[in-house]
Amino acid sequence: MTATTVQQERTFLTHANRCDTCGAQAFIRALFVNGELMFCGHHGRLMTIPLQQQAILVEDGTDLINTPSTNANSD
Repeated sequence: MTATTVQQERTFLTHANRCDTCGAQAFIRALFVNGELMFCGHHGRLMTIPLQQQAILVEDGTDLINTPSTNANSD
């Protein structure tokens, strides 16, 4: 099985979603038949090959790392 990697507007994850490995903000979500896993950019990059081999879909929002939030509070 080969996963489809999708890079898109990060509507699938919010700042509340956390990496299943370390607890940092998640930017990558991998969908499997039995559920999903979420990863920060670091752990997602480490897992790229296994995720692409085993996941149904990999959603990658790492292009948004270090960009200002569109819902940040402003004074």
